[in-house]
Amino acid sequence: MIGVLVVEDHAVVRSGLVALLSSELGIWVVGQAADGETALAEAERLRPDVALVDIDLPVLDGIAVATALAERLPECRTLILTALDRPGHLRRAMSAGASGYLLKSATPTETADAIRRVAAGGRVIDPRMRGGRIDEASPLTERETEVLRLASSGAHAREIAAELFLSLGTVRNRLSSAVGKLHARTLVDAVRIAEHHGWL
Repeated sequence: MIGVLVVEDHAVVRSGLVALLSSELGIWVVGQAADGETALAEAERLRPDVALVDIDLPVLDGIAVATALAERLPECRTLILTALDRPGHLRRAMSAGASGYLLKSATPTETADAIRRVAAGGRVIDPRMRGGRIDEASPLTERETEVLRLASSGAHAREIAAELFLSLGTVRNRLSSAVGKLHARTLVDAVRIAEHHGWL
């Protein structure tokens, strides 16, 4: 029997997932959580085989949950279930230690099969995501990626400088360098290009 922790902040969606999985042979929903912090506490208490986790969660997002579970409970496999179909999110999730990335457009059968596969030690990537060029090497340095990622979340150069303990000039130089390397016309274009390629 595969014990599953369902982590989803929308109550209706969470209830639907619990009902769906409860009808699947060999799968047992051991618990549920509506935010990332509760998910970690429940995972440590319940010791599920698989945590089915949305990315867009309150308190701690799904990427942070996947990272923490990989460190604290490596025997618990994380399967991301999300509506976010950007290669950048896929890359970040898998780098964080997730064993799978599934879109919410997946059928009930695909969802249950993905849970079984990651529980058995496999990796699952939604076939609808394979068109994204997630394996192409980024031309950006780690520092350029860092400032561009913060810019993508809406932070201004002065805020980025304060968060990273850098001078305003250094942040502006890194952003300008990133725009140039991505052959973008604007910072907004650079963010869009980097996200499309899975570099953020």
